[in-house]
Amino acid sequence: MPDSQNNKQALVIGGAGGIGHACVQYLEQQTNIATVTVISRNSINSTCSKTTGIQVQQQNEDSIRQVCQQFPDKHFDLVICTLGLLHDFETGLSPEKKLEDINEQAMLRYFQVNCILPGLWLSALVNKMNPKDSQMVFLSARVASIADNRLGGWYGYRSSKAALNMLLKTAQVEYQRRAPGCQLIAYHPGTVNTALSKPFQRNVKPDKLFSPEFTVQCLFKVLANLPDKPPPFYLDWQNQGISW
Repeated sequence: MPDSQNNKQALVIGGAGGIGHACVQYLEQQTNIATVTVISRNSINSTCSKTTGIQVQQQNEDSIRQVCQQFPDKHFDLVICTLGLLHDFETGLSPEKKLEDINEQAMLRYFQVNCILPGLWLSALVNKMNPKDSQMVFLSARVASIADNRLGGWYGYRSSKAALNMLLKTAQVEYQRRAPGCQLIAYHPGTVNTALSKPFQRNVKPDKLFSPEFTVQCLFKVLANLPDKPPPFYLDWQNQGISW
């Protein structure tokens, strides 16, 4: 983010997860950030005076609209949406290894969390962004790349994150009319040591398993050095472009 102003307003959606919490802590330390609003299912216990937590037990269209009604005078300079689902052992949800593993309920759940909810935030926030200079980041994944898919598997996760990417590509067209200075970013953070990746870390090299704090540092380096071309952007933690 450019640091020429010291009154920037940030919003973190999913602020209790590993990456979301690290984002909140990072933003609290930045002198150019005046307010940090955090959306989370759990209460936010922050001692920072600039941080306000909004607890939302169940995110859906109504609750998202109600939250955004609390921002009548806000124009956010930065939004980071960390919503994402890869597995849920309580319900038996796990990435598919073969076509026979695909089932309706799992696919619906993947799309609800990875695509529909971010899409609802995109819709609800279009009039809440700084129209001159702002950024919206949505956590995507390299495995969402259609062009780069050579391994197959993980049908629900891949497809729902690819659908998220298409949402961002499509929404950027309308954002360019309604908030022309707002840049949409699909961001691949790498493999991060959080609950989302925990069951799949066995084959990850130690130097490729990142802490949430390192991941957030990389994210903000990327945001400060976005490519000199029209958005949206699909980038990894090294600021390398990914084929849509």
